[in-house]
Amino acid sequence: MTAVGSEVERQLERIRQGAEVFVGESELRERLAQSLARVRPLRVKLGMDPSTPDLHLGHTVTLEKLRIFQELGHTPIFLVGDFTARIGDPTGRNKTRPALEADDVRRNAATYVDQVRRVLDVDRAEVRYNSEWMDRMSPADFVRLCSRYTVARLLERDDFANRHRDGIPISVHELLYPLVQGYDSVALEADVELGGSDQLFNLLVGRELQRDYGQAPQAVMTHPLLVGTDGREKMSKSLGNTIGLTDAPEDMYGRVMSIPDAAMPAWVRLLGFGRWPELVAQTAALEAGAGDPLAAKQALATRVVERFHGSKAALEAAEHFRRVVQLRELPEEIPLVHLAVAAGASAGLLDVMRTALALQSNAEARRLIAQGAVELDGARVSDPALRLTAGTHLIRAGRRRVARVEIGGE
Repeated sequence: MTAVGSEVERQLERIRQGAEVFVGESELRERLAQSLARVRPLRVKLGMDPSTPDLHLGHTVTLEKLRIFQELGHTPIFLVGDFTARIGDPTGRNKTRPALEADDVRRNAATYVDQVRRVLDVDRAEVRYNSEWMDRMSPADFVRLCSRYTVARLLERDDFANRHRDGIPISVHELLYPLVQGYDSVALEADVELGGSDQLFNLLVGRELQRDYGQAPQAVMTHPLLVGTDGREKMSKSLGNTIGLTDAPEDMYGRVMSIPDAAMPAWVRLLGFGRWPELVAQTAALEAGAGDPLAAKQALATRVVERFHGSKAALEAAEHFRRVVQLRELPEEIPLVHLAVAAGASAGLLDVMRTALALQSNAEARRLIAQGAVELDGARVSDPALRLTAGTHLIRAGRRRVARVEIGGE
């Protein structure tokens, strides 16, 4: 085998790692050989819609693969789907997803690149926005794009097919989403596109559109979806089961410690990309009915925090967890939150929790109360309609969220 052939096989071995579906491998082998002979890097695309302002650990599965392509000398393209976010990805939805307003998309997109920088060397990558070409596309051009695909083909997609069968409405704008995502590959002349396992249909549309536009079709690689902290559903902001890339070290550590034991092997496999051999051995022992689940989970939590905050922060987070969670000690520094109310008035518990404990919504506060996780001044709370009188209160939700709340006059 030639030196080029050996390098192609070496790169393919790394590229395959962790992939669930790999379409176009033989084509990619040829393209890799041409790339190495001509010193032309492959163009590797990964798109994410800024439908929320935060990226989470689930996003890092494909980001890590993009980083591997970058390490191999290829050109990573991180595509911010600021146009597609305005359509709304219908993947996995059993009802129409509302489109986001342009201002919301811009605010969310502004945070993405800095977060991606925690995984990828953004300074050596292309960062693109699909509004670059979609906003310039004339209505006539867009109609021509739509003419290149049939409704029958779109209805082959499982979520569309199921909704059509069950008489659940499908809005026309949802049918356009796969076409726009596919056209992104045409505009970028992508050699490879990465995505989660739920994106396979959309990625394959990109291959077909590239052929139709006279380009060589991209290889497609999908990766399994990371299950959320609940251990049941995929990690998703809307389900409240995420760990954000910008979460504080102690919060990140604590949330990893909350995942079910059964989820650990998949987390080690999907997040470690082979870099944590000691964790692979520990979780393999657990699957065989041996080993120490707590020790394995602590090791995983430490690795995750190290990945995004460094080893010093990971050690401090582990000590914080030991004191505050395992020994039930109060943190050394408890935030003091002032809430102003009218003289003689009181404050609703749900509103107090949302503000003082930085919860996402009153619904999250209700869930914590229903789970028996909320204590007020040392006593467990079960009534979400409870109102707090003026004064200073200690409120705690679960083992990690705690604050002093001072309720007083305006």
